[in-house]
Amino acid sequence: MAAAKKSSTQMALDALDKIARHEKECGERWAEAAAEMKLLGEIVRNHSARWERLAWLVVTTVVVAALGTLARGWL
Repeated sequence: MAAAKKSSTQMALDALDKIARHEKECGERWAEAAAEMKLLGEIVRNHSARWERLAWLVVTTVVVAALGTLARGWL
């Protein structure tokens, strides 16, 4: 059976419906991606704070050890 021929108005309305569905799906995916990026940013900030504390501990230890070695040589 041959398909009924659509008028140009009906084809335009169908296209607009498809565009609207596509925009809705893209908006939902964008919202999910934005929420995920916000969560990842928080995780990275927490992780970097932990490594910064470790770096200060290492630097302080090295400086104190160097000063101790210098002080021992002078005494």
